[in-house]
Amino acid sequence: MEVFRSVAQIRALVGEWRRQDLRIGFVPTMGNLHDGHFALVDLARENADRVVSSIFVNPTQFGPNEDYALYPRTPDSDISGLRAHGVDALLLPSVEEMYPFGTANYVQMHVPGITDILCGRHRPGHFNGVATVVARLFNMVQPDVAVFGRKDYQQLQVVRYMTTDLAFPVRIIPAPTLREPDGLAMSSRNRYLTPEQRSLAPTIHRALRAMHAARTRGDPPGRIEGVGEKLLLDAGFEVDYVEVLRSDLSRPRESSEPGLIAFAAARLGRTRLIDNLDLDD
Repeated sequence: MEVFRSVAQIRALVGEWRRQDLRIGFVPTMGNLHDGHFALVDLARENADRVVSSIFVNPTQFGPNEDYALYPRTPDSDISGLRAHGVDALLLPSVEEMYPFGTANYVQMHVPGITDILCGRHRPGHFNGVATVVARLFNMVQPDVAVFGRKDYQQLQVVRYMTTDLAFPVRIIPAPTLREPDGLAMSSRNRYLTPEQRSLAPTIHRALRAMHAARTRGDPPGRIEGVGEKLLLDAGFEVDYVEVLRSDLSRPRESSEPGLIAFAAARLGRTRLIDNLDLDD
């Protein structure tokens, strides 16, 4: 695996691969990698001849009171894991390489509508930063396919919207959520949890399963949401939202509609957990 820190270097390599008519897969990450990330790499490998990954903790998607400075950075173990999973090239750009005019005077992306709900409502500007950094990475790496996890479903939809609207020649591949044996969705932020919080954390998945059962009973969307919220509140979570939406993130009229997804975001101490569950599964 070759490691690059500049746009010029990664473009030169990708250009050589293209001259060989090779298909390029891409997995962007913020590092602190776990098995969920490596599953994205494996899926990219199934859909491409060469796989590029990136590690960049993007400052523009963190709010003023969020954990940018504290976000765990584990480059040595990340590089070892990516190499073990067959990544061909890794881009490790600096903030200056990603934002040559600085993070106060950069060109920003905004995806309307779907960035104002769910996590966007609680983290203003977050998805502007996500869309901005993904657009820059797509331009730098110029992949044929890119893999994003379904755990961050709203992020996946934001990337899909932007890719379609700006005509990026990139096929977005969604990857299933990987879970711990107790149902907790794998996440870098799980490492922030204390032992007591870690024992409570799977409640968020149990709440989504309870919402699935309520939908199966024929409960209306509002009642389904109430079931999930009560479970989280009773367990001691601070709830940001519990919602049932269509797969395009619009509001359903009734629970019998196909393609509904249950979403939840809640905090244990300073750790914010998100998860979702396909209610047709």
